[in-house]
Amino acid sequence: MEEIVVESLLRGSREAQIEAAIELSNLSRKQRQKVSERDIISPLLSMLQSQDSLTIEVSLSALLSLAFGSERNKVRIVKAGAVQMLLEILQSETKMVIVELAMAFLLILSSCNRNKTKIASTKLIQLLVGLIGLDQLTVQAKLDGIATLHNLSTLQQIVPLVVSSGAPYALLQMINSCDKSSELAEKASSLLENIVHHSPESISGIGGAIEVLVEAIEEGSGQCKEHAVGILLGVCSFDRETNRGMILREGVMPGLLQVSVDGTRRGKEMARELLLLLRDCSGYVIKDKQSKIEIVEQIMREIDQEGERIPGTMLKLVEEMISKLST
Repeated sequence: MEEIVVESLLRGSREAQIEAAIELSNLSRKQRQKVSERDIISPLLSMLQSQDSLTIEVSLSALLSLAFGSERNKVRIVKAGAVQMLLEILQSETKMVIVELAMAFLLILSSCNRNKTKIASTKLIQLLVGLIGLDQLTVQAKLDGIATLHNLSTLQQIVPLVVSSGAPYALLQMINSCDKSSELAEKASSLLENIVHHSPESISGIGGAIEVLVEAIEEGSGQCKEHAVGILLGVCSFDRETNRGMILREGVMPGLLQVSVDGTRRGKEMARELLLLLRDCSGYVIKDKQSKIEIVEQIMREIDQEGERIPGTMLKLVEEMISKLST
């Protein structure tokens, strides 16, 4: 069967190539690795340039199956020119099944460190940022696009390209518009946190950014809250004087205190660190004779001075936070 697949791809008619590509996708992993040594990547890539949707679809599926689990094949495929072909497909294709396959294929290729610089050297980053913001794109395609950007941004030298492409704004828009407890919000906030870690000034000029993140802390899933806190911590650590008041004025305290008590382990740690940044904690040294009520009142006075009020129902959370900080 492997020999028939190879012969059909190398020397068969277009119909025979389509059948071979379908059969290739159904082969076992061991069989796929064997046939990949027979120079079948080139004919599969040439099929991507067809005007026929079925030809493009089956060749994408076959190439994806070759790349899956094989770093060697991922590198071979990119060296053979797949990235530019994927760029052209994503720029012009309207059939959603092909767009989804192309996004999934790009995600797999971007997981290989040796491919990241090559992918980033094209216009694909800018294209992906535009695509993930489209309403007509499926959730899975958006998740794959975000994951691809995340893979690329693990190389610090690529982060400026991701930032200049408008990714921070697009991600904030996505977090703002989608269900804060959804996987989409989690992945978008995770990527944004990674970007801010390397480029903390990247969201400073985006209007409404702090408000979106505060809402994510209040309404998001545990992971979304964790990432939103991490973003605000990065922003505040970078420029406390400028950002401290802005964060407080957006009403972050109730949600932040909640995360500091019952968030994820990492979320709790970052929330407490951010709480310390949001106020001058040098005055909060807990002495043996100083009661928790006095500390609570001291915190509340400073919050009042910032123009923010915490409802009475949050007092217990404040006490719990102080108790945990003092241990």
